[in-house]
Amino acid sequence: MTGQVREIAPNVDAGAVLAGAQFIDAFRVDIGAEAVNAREACTRMVLNEPGWISALVRLRNILVTPFGLKKSGEGAPAPGGLIGLFPVLSETPERLIAGFNDYHLDFRIVVDVAGDAPGREVTLTTLVKTNNLLGRTYLMIITPFHKVVARSMIGGIAEPVR
Repeated sequence: MTGQVREIAPNVDAGAVLAGAQFIDAFRVDIGAEAVNAREACTRMVLNEPGWISALVRLRNILVTPFGLKKSGEGAPAPGGLIGLFPVLSETPERLIAGFNDYHLDFRIVVDVAGDAPGREVTLTTLVKTNNLLGRTYLMIITPFHKVVARSMIGGIAEPVR
């Protein structure tokens, strides 16, 4: 069914995307006959996020300031620029990898587009490698929010960018 988001078993080479990742999950949505590439899918996902996700990101940025952690979108320039707050590290029409390394953890998102009309699918895979106790604690705290956010964001692919 087009537009239905479901959690799936991750199917990426974690060692190639983020060696040592301790957390990985994936969500998939069917987009039917719509012709989108990985950049367009990621752009829709990020720029169509609901206001409550933007509010959570702003709150996160405030809360991490005392710990010296990067705020969303901070860091070295990315080879593929930014999509929203995500630095694009590599891309092909079928796959986009974004993310960055920080003191507490390193993360990547992988957006894959596969299949032909009417069975095209977009998959969002998230990988996290924690670097210390702060990273492990942070991951434990945000995991429940992450799953809700990831599911909501991938659902935004069904709409053109607002």
